[in-house]
Amino acid sequence: MAMARTPFGKFRGALAELDSIDLGHRLIDAVAARDPDGGILPEIVYGGAGLLGGSHLTALRQSLIKSALPDTTPSQGVDRACCSGMTAIASAAAHLRAGQGDKALAIGVESLSNTPVLLHRGSERKINSLELIDPLLLSGSVSEKTIAQYTSEEALKCGVGRAEQDQWALESHEKYFAAKRRGAFDGQIVPLRIGDTVVTDDEGPRETSSLARLAALPTVNGAATITAGNAPGLSDGAAGLVLVGGEDAAPKGALAEIVDWVQLAGDLQSGTSIPAACIARLLERNRLALHDIDVIEINEAFAATPLVSATVMANRLGADPSRLRDRINAWGGSVAIGHPLGASGIRIVMQAIDRLRERGGGIAVCAICGGFGQGEAVLLRL
Repeated sequence: MAMARTPFGKFRGALAELDSIDLGHRLIDAVAARDPDGGILPEIVYGGAGLLGGSHLTALRQSLIKSALPDTTPSQGVDRACCSGMTAIASAAAHLRAGQGDKALAIGVESLSNTPVLLHRGSERKINSLELIDPLLLSGSVSEKTIAQYTSEEALKCGVGRAEQDQWALESHEKYFAAKRRGAFDGQIVPLRIGDTVVTDDEGPRETSSLARLAALPTVNGAATITAGNAPGLSDGAAGLVLVGGEDAAPKGALAEIVDWVQLAGDLQSGTSIPAACIARLLERNRLALHDIDVIEINEAFAATPLVSATVMANRLGADPSRLRDRINAWGGSVAIGHPLGASGIRIVMQAIDRLRERGGGIAVCAICGGFGQGEAVLLRL
């Protein structure tokens, strides 16, 4: 029924003064203000944060209390890494389909600028042996490798090298600015006042990027192909959607219908290709072919992600990989816009809806990967 997102800010950039609670409550109020049926408030709020809201206890609940919604509104946070925002949408849709209510709000929030460095407590540890842990390195106790290393390895196995990843990254920025010039994002972004400054635009996109500059960048995190140029920067931001249930939803002006969704998981090496598996599962379950899909959004956790997923889908579903790639992320993606972990799953759904609206309707699929082999996808119809 309504959707909105904040501008996405760079790490320690324009939004750094706002922690996850501040971003969350501002987003809740902004989405609620856009609801054409604002007299009926959401019965529940589902929210996702990739790193559990930074240093805050139950950040979603605190955001809700600071918002204009009644304190009696329940909330539920979800923890599926980068999938969290899309999981919030699926949770809200499931809530409505189960007849538990008529309206729900799904939000995703991330303030990576305010993510703390961790120091584990332990009675056996001596002060001089304590080790600081930075969650932003995106590694975990289940593996010694970083997510960037897994991504690079899977990409190379699929024949997707550094040059292709740099090319995709460049095109992500170019597509973003082409869409921005025609006002494609004007209806999505709500300006944020921070002190005396009003932030209206995404900070990450670079209009001056070039293949030569991208090729000159060193690789990072021990990965053979991943650089600061073909991966999204660390970002801050929030996004949200109002969902309604019941047979009378469409006549009230719904922006799109959530037809179906799927959540999958695989081994640690599967993160770059699991969006393809999620899309294939949705198509099979809904008896659709790839040519039935008008809009495809795959989150650019890395430039490698849509490239590998397109290759896997083409091989599995019988499509031309280059033509399939041309249909993905036509307005740019997270490499350009930024990737606030908990918010990106909602942003790509918003973008798919706007792309459907621009073309006058159709079917869209949105897919996202999450840390340590998680994946999710949503099927939309307008």
